[in-house]
Amino acid sequence: MPDVDNLVDRIDAEFTAAETHLKTFQERQVRDYEGRVQRLEQLDQVFLQLREIWRPRLETLAKKFGDKVKVTPYVTPSAKEATFTFQSSIAHIVLRFGAMTDADVRKVILTYDLEILPIFMQFQSHTDMEFPLDHVDLKAAGEWIDDQIIGFVKTYLSLHEHQQYLKNVMVSDPVAGVEFPKFAAATTIEHAGKTYHFISDATRQEFEKQKGIAPK
Repeated sequence: MPDVDNLVDRIDAEFTAAETHLKTFQERQVRDYEGRVQRLEQLDQVFLQLREIWRPRLETLAKKFGDKVKVTPYVTPSAKEATFTFQSSIAHIVLRFGAMTDADVRKVILTYDLEILPIFMQFQSHTDMEFPLDHVDLKAAGEWIDDQIIGFVKTYLSLHEHQQYLKNVMVSDPVAGVEFPKFAAATTIEHAGKTYHFISDATRQEFEKQKGIAPK
């Protein structure tokens, strides 16, 4: 009968090596999981610190636009986001500010995304800023958010001066004979089933005089 003791030993060695490899893999996965849990806890604390930075700034932006904007928050353990949807007659405008992490929870990523449709001009649609999880510069984060807000405001104002966006919302003052965007009207009046837009109270008053309309 052939001597198989050596073969048995070799087979056993392969099984032992596989078991050792599996155990090492399991231990590494446990360490990775525990490390990720710890980093998520750290991330939660970082988000609390960042909240004190971004909250007053985003609230200021929302207050400046008043009822022209709706703000929707989105919160998960690994991401925070605020969506600003602007009420505009000339374009679909959606602005998003976010704070999130990478898959390994080793970074904090601040994001800015702007969607304007239709697109008739160039604008910054996306930018971001990254920090190591254990070294988030709150001052730099605040300055970055400020810069993005100012950049958006400039884009928004440019949008409302762009002829392509304004072509469907232009009106005329019947007294002054000037054309201007409807949202720039100083006052309006209903007369004979039609709405008239005026560039100033003075031209409205002149219109009322011409038409024999008693001032309200």
